[in-house]
Amino acid sequence: MKFEEKTLSSEVVYNGKVISIIRDDVEIADGHKSFREVILHSGGVVIVALKNLETILLVKQFRYPIKQTVYELPAGKLEVGENPDEACKRELEEETGYRAKTWKSLGYINTSPGVCTEKLYLYLATDLEFVGEHPDEGEIIKSYEFKLADVIEMLNNGEINDAKTICAIYRALNCI
Repeated sequence: MKFEEKTLSSEVVYNGKVISIIRDDVEIADGHKSFREVILHSGGVVIVALKNLETILLVKQFRYPIKQTVYELPAGKLEVGENPDEACKRELEEETGYRAKTWKSLGYINTSPGVCTEKLYLYLATDLEFVGEHPDEGEIIKSYEFKLADVIEMLNNGEINDAKTICAIYRALNCI
């Protein structure tokens, strides 16, 4: 069975600082015509930072789209053309003040492949050294240390609902 869709035309309908949106006219696999609206996003990195096998770093910040303050893993947007292996180091230090001596890729996730191109690269960071935090301008964020067992409980009871955090911690648990 054929699943691919053919793009017939493409139009940028919004071009912003963080995202762009395109509207494509497509021919779907059965020959019918339809359209797709796609959010273009440069992607990002997510870091599971372990101080030791029992202690994990989370950050707390206000997330405007959902109007809530949440706990989540340190993470950040990729600059256009930026290598994720370098971005994860930058983001960990900016948001938590730590540098890691040991890094392991945990693969990537597509956050919402039905509507968005965002790809998040997941990393496990260990052998941490505190060097001082320096968040981006306009970023109000605070780093916290938690017992890993407590964070797993927070995931299980719905206290943490951030998808990137859930996915990255799940993958990291298979490596530690």
